[in-house]
Amino acid sequence: MQVQSLYYYPVKSLPGINVERLELDDFGPVGDRRWMITDQFGQFITQRNYPALARVGISVDAGVVSIEVPDQGRFRLIASAEAHNVMVWNDWIEAERAEAGPAEGLSNYLGIKVDVVYMPDRTFRIVDRVWVKERRRVGFADGFPFLIVNQASLDELNTRLEDSIDIRRFRPNIVVTGAEPWAEDHWGVLLIGSVRFSLVKPCSRCVLTTVDPDTGTKAADQQPLRTLGSYRRQPGGVIFGMNAIHGGEGPVVLGDAVSFDEFGEKQ
Repeated sequence: MQVQSLYYYPVKSLPGINVERLELDDFGPVGDRRWMITDQFGQFITQRNYPALARVGISVDAGVVSIEVPDQGRFRLIASAEAHNVMVWNDWIEAERAEAGPAEGLSNYLGIKVDVVYMPDRTFRIVDRVWVKERRRVGFADGFPFLIVNQASLDELNTRLEDSIDIRRFRPNIVVTGAEPWAEDHWGVLLIGSVRFSLVKPCSRCVLTTVDPDTGTKAADQQPLRTLGSYRRQPGGVIFGMNAIHGGEGPVVLGDAVSFDEFGEKQ
């Protein structure tokens, strides 16, 4: 097995960036989901309810994130000193508002008033303690620093779909090739390059998987979620991929060997 592709997502629920290496820090992939869009009340918003976010362009130059908002222009994301409490799922978090510009552009584009916020280093959001007993942090990702997926599982799913989809629908950080379909159900701990990954929770999927990442429209037939739900439904939801935490400094590089560590497969 080896690493087929790598992604990180500078802004939660905006498109990801395909890279050849992921640098790592305490949060997970460096720069992953440190920015987030909220409504005027501080509640996070995503493509689940605003699929048009898929059409917002994103780039990073010398560590500075920029977004390209359709019909509004290009905006650099620069954190201000203005503290602002925001909510992602059940967590209230202290963040910092972005300097003027991007929030106004996104508000005009979406037709609602939004803020753009940054998670500074001083904010420590804890991963779900039900699944991870040690005190580990995460950015604005839904719950865990990494999502690891198996390319063969997507290939198998595509045999059941009228129109094939690509892996971007599932917003992974690390895509592994060379395994059997759904082998990830039994992965417990993986070594990827020099980094040890504990796969702590199957990832339950939602309507975001029905959003076309190129057009920003939801599939009227609810695919691929409908088909996936017909045979991948578990007590925790409709499952595709594994949430993970990491041990080691990295980086993770395209083509890195992937293997089970001395603890072997999850029983």
